[in-house]
Amino acid sequence: MTAFSFNPVTPHPLLQPYIAKMWVFESSGRLPALDRKLIVPNANFKLAFSCRNGLVAQVDGKTFSQQENEITFTGLVDTAVMLDPKEDAQTNTIVVEFNPHGAYRLFSLPYVEVKNQIIGMTDLIGHSAATLQTQLAEAGTVALKLQTLQNFLLKQLERTAADPIYDYCINRINECKGIITVAQLEKETGYSARWLHKKFSEHLGTGAKNLCEIVRFKQLYQAYSASGDLQVLKEQLYDFYYDQSHFLRAFKRFTGSNPTDLQNSLNELATKHYTS
Repeated sequence: MTAFSFNPVTPHPLLQPYIAKMWVFESSGRLPALDRKLIVPNANFKLAFSCRNGLVAQVDGKTFSQQENEITFTGLVDTAVMLDPKEDAQTNTIVVEFNPHGAYRLFSLPYVEVKNQIIGMTDLIGHSAATLQTQLAEAGTVALKLQTLQNFLLKQLERTAADPIYDYCINRINECKGIITVAQLEKETGYSARWLHKKFSEHLGTGAKNLCEIVRFKQLYQAYSASGDLQVLKEQLYDFYYDQSHFLRAFKRFTGSNPTDLQNSLNELATKHYTS
């Protein structure tokens, strides 16, 4: 039986406002062929470095492969992802998940173009990523790799400035658990929907409405992942959705399945990833 774990890492204090979570994924090999290796969208961006082996992901009908000792960046994802180690062998991967506040503060990227994409960092930022990749590969321990990576991120942070209007909107979306309209954000900020969409596209890769949908579903799926009980969905869905059909459309979009089928095929990879 394949053993795997998500081992949490506490980020440097200066990075904590921008990092949703940081962890080391370890697996003894591939998961059973019939298991659903599902990763559900959580509104975070991901920076990953494969210390040993690599990973293969299916995103929006496309296959992405990460090589050993490669750094990749995953843009905002709004569809279900299937993930598994590349080879049936020991796998170790460092992952940093940036919240919607965080990615734009650390990397100046074409976020619309990287949405639902997993791309090598050397293709995105060039020489600095190649240098980091070499340093991480040469670092002898996972602890040293984590220190090297965080030092790089701290230097990246020095080069950027915050966008207060965008950050305000992100805070409001999170406070309201995704139950807020673009019209409300217009009223509160004094900026038009068109201006806000441009700002969200620049920093996030998608509009505020789409982020609200991801965040809203996240509340329910997180509770379900923690319990594994479909009754949780039934009890809470009307707090976030107009009716059952509205909820089922969202569930299908973000998981690729309906609740009953998912429960019958779900393994610990999906639940542990979401709750770790």
